Amino acid sequence: MNATAETAPVLASAPDATLGYKSFTLGSFKFRRDEYFAHIEWTTRDGRPLSHTMDAGSYLRALMRDVAWGFFYGWVNFDHVIGTVNHYQTVDFFAGSYNATMKAAGVDLLENFPTAQIGETFKAMLDDWTNEGFDPFAAPQETGSPYGRKNGNSRAAITRARELATRCVGLKGDLALRTDARGAPVNRAFADVPQDLPELHPEPGFENEVHAFNLFAFLSRSQVTWNPSFTSVVKHSYMCPTTEEHILPIVHGNDRVEWFFQMCDEIHWDCAHKESGKPLARVIMKAGDMAAMPAYCRHQGYSPKRSMLLVWENGSPTLVYEIQKGEAPEVPVQF
Repeated sequence: MNATAETAPVLASAPDATLGYKSFTLGSFKFRRDEYFAHIEWTTRDGRPLSHTMDAGSYLRALMRDVAWGFFYGWVNFDHVIGTVNHYQTVDFFAGSYNATMKAAGVDLLENFPTAQIGETFKAMLDDWTNEGFDPFAAPQETGSPYGRKNGNSRAAITRARELATRCVGLKGDLALRTDARGAPVNRAFADVPQDLPELHPEPGFENEVHAFNLFAFLSRSQVTWNPSFTSVVKHSYMCPTTEEHILPIVHGNDRVEWFFQMCDEIHWDCAHKESGKPLARVIMKAGDMAAMPAYCRHQGYSPKRSMLLVWENGSPTLVYEIQKGEAPEVPVQF
């Protein structure tokens, strides 16, 4: 039986007497941080102690996405060594399991956990390790430092509530996502984005049934980076626009095809094989470009300037299993 969120155990130490941070245990893995780094420790299959170190800011930005996205779909690689795989009722945490060199050396480890157990552990870790003034969802220029000894918390930043539309965005009865009602300021990088609302001329009697909103204006007010928003859901077809700046904090491994439409500026993508990490392609997308990431790849993006990206997802809950059984393709199109 899977643990529930209410009963999921979180194994944490008392705060370190000098640094103030707690250490955490998840199965055979141990997690601790110091002023600059996060350390993940485990024992190899032949009994040797091994550890991996990540920059604390990079680790917290990746951890924030895993927590906020509910482990996303497929692989969330924190870097080339550690990460998670979502099985939608359980989650793998791994070290080296998708790194060809570590796998060949036999020093990798993968353990599976009920989603609630790993989720509660990650939430507690994110809360304890994120200091006051640091926002793991913000661009580096827009937030404070993740470094140093334990200093307060940043709970408001790491527990943002999603703004949910109660009906089609902007129609009567929905106030959550109307650009002119949210009150969010335009981001510094999008000061030149027009804020005009579309002009509509519905037939009499249909004023409450027809609406449009300025997607660019909506995105120009985004307070977070690398965090897709659902703005259109038709059955399992999801349109998820987002604003990107600096580096995608994770290396996303697909379990289905993912489409990208670059709406402004540019993003550079490093693409590699999902299982081994072997490089596959370097993709530079400029405004108007469209690309697709196949289900066998992992990718990480670099956005030199804050940009807008539309991500198109097939959210079918059965698709991942259809691909595994060969009933659906791993590529977007076959010529």
